[in-house]
Amino acid sequence: MKKITQEQYEWALARIEELLPVVDDTMPLNDPRVVELSLVSDIVIAYEKEHFPIEKPTVAELIADGIEECGITQKQLAMEIGVSPSRISDFVSGKAEPSLRLAGRLCSRLRIRPSEMLML
Repeated sequence: MKKITQEQYEWALARIEELLPVVDDTMPLNDPRVVELSLVSDIVIAYEKEHFPIEKPTVAELIADGIEECGITQKQLAMEIGVSPSRISDFVSGKAEPSLRLAGRLCSRLRIRPSEMLML
């Protein structure tokens, strides 16, 4: 794909805003508006990947987010996986990273995909 300019990106964003109210899931995929929405969405995605990349979260961020999403405390997590609360605090603060075995327990309890934690 050729390089997308800011002007093209802004045009695509505006066009998406126009198309979203008229395109819905009941429309056939070959409807010109559905096709156009897909194409302009690809333009926006490509531009944003290049200019606004999203960094992968750290292990500490994954654990902190998992704790929050599960609605538990660090102390509860520590008790459930068999470590001290200070150990969980070290993980969340980024002072330490869990062993592979402990990472597996964290992933299981916090519903984190193991590939997310291992790809860091």
